Amino acid sequence: MEEKYDLAIIGAGPGGYTAAIKASQAGLKTVLIESREIGGTCLNRGCIPTKTIMHSSHLYQEALSFEKFGIELKDVQLNMDKIYDRKEEVVGKIRDGIGGLLKANKITVINGTATIAAPGILHIMPNSGEAEKSPESYELSADKILLAAGSLPYLPEIEGITLPNVVTSDELLNKPEKLYKKLLIIGGGVIGVEFATIYQEFGCEVEILEAADRILPLLEREVSQSVAMNLKKRGIKIHAKSKVVKIWEEEGLSCNYEEGGTLKTVTAEGILVSTGRKANTDGLFKAGFSLEMDRDKIKVNTDFETSVKGIYAIGDLIKGTQLAHAAAAQGIAAVEKMCGLTQSINLEIIPSCIYTSPEVAVAGLSEEEAVQKGYTVKTGKYPMSGNAKTLLSMDERSYVKVISDASTHKLLGAQIICARATDMIGEFASAIVNGLTVRDMASVIRPHPTYNEAITEAVEDIEGMAIHLMPARK
Repeated sequence: MEEKYDLAIIGAGPGGYTAAIKASQAGLKTVLIESREIGGTCLNRGCIPTKTIMHSSHLYQEALSFEKFGIELKDVQLNMDKIYDRKEEVVGKIRDGIGGLLKANKITVINGTATIAAPGILHIMPNSGEAEKSPESYELSADKILLAAGSLPYLPEIEGITLPNVVTSDELLNKPEKLYKKLLIIGGGVIGVEFATIYQEFGCEVEILEAADRILPLLEREVSQSVAMNLKKRGIKIHAKSKVVKIWEEEGLSCNYEEGGTLKTVTAEGILVSTGRKANTDGLFKAGFSLEMDRDKIKVNTDFETSVKGIYAIGDLIKGTQLAHAAAAQGIAAVEKMCGLTQSINLEIIPSCIYTSPEVAVAGLSEEEAVQKGYTVKTGKYPMSGNAKTLLSMDERSYVKVISDASTHKLLGAQIICARATDMIGEFASAIVNGLTVRDMASVIRPHPTYNEAITEAVEDIEGMAIHLMPARK
């Protein structure tokens, strides 16, 4: 039997490594077990590599438009090898930074696969790099166990889905042998529209097939429609209410799908399957041991404790928002519950960000949700066509919308579609968590010219007192 720990954490993504640091700072002897790279999906196969590549695609697209800004630049070319090398460099630097934090907090890190054999008992199979220290599998004991193993891409049962060049986001983030000149995307959720943006900006033809009646079906309809309009304006084809039937190889890849009762065919060099993610529970439990589940998710109570006392779960393993910052907050909250500490983070307001062009960010309740919950709602909206920073930057169709409670005047939610929306949404999240009113938000002086001053215009529009620094264009 190996050394005993106060807390063993399975999974070193944002939820796992954040919880480990919090636990160590709270005085718990902590071990963190990861079967792949430190940083989990977000750092290695998700948020960071996607946005790093997207930064290059944005710059490339801007370079092609430099003439509009009075800059003449000839022979702009893509170098995909350098773009992906830079992605690896960025990921590596952040991974090293996380490793440094774990070491500074005296957290034991094991590179291997962990399986729960019984309450408080983990079976560890070391990875090849750890085999020199522990060439054979061994057991490890801990008073408490936190599961933070994340999720994996979900592959629906479609004929031909395992063919070459039919890929998930994991494979698409690896350095490609070539850039697909036409990419078909099955699934118009967040992953789908972000990769659609990247490939369109790289000059590729992009087509999206979405089974629901619109892309981004979990967002307010108005937001979804605005994103769709911006994507279509860029030449991206979108087919809603479309069910994929079959994929086969024929001069590249062909795909049959049903749309409006008609069987149609589309061809592409590559097909991205972005139909969601599933909890990564395969191999997590040894035969004879189990936890109460809700389909593929682990059931937890309000303290993030599972059906077995002393075992907790967070992030993509449980029901709720599948976002890195949500998992990190849950990891901190779970450790606080274990240690009897007062919860330090409000887990109800989780901002969501989508890195299309322009960006999308939402926090709190949508207008539809607020009405369903029984609120009498007042909204304010400001089109960014009247925003000076938007005009001088030549940005796309965008707006800021604010939802408030008509009786208390408190903010309930916000939706932003504009450049830098993902940087701006934090102000609304802070306002909602702290119960700020429309007047509170309007009382702040925001600098000019900035995208941020549109927040003032939107909240003032609720009370009909907006001045509008520039008239909004029709």
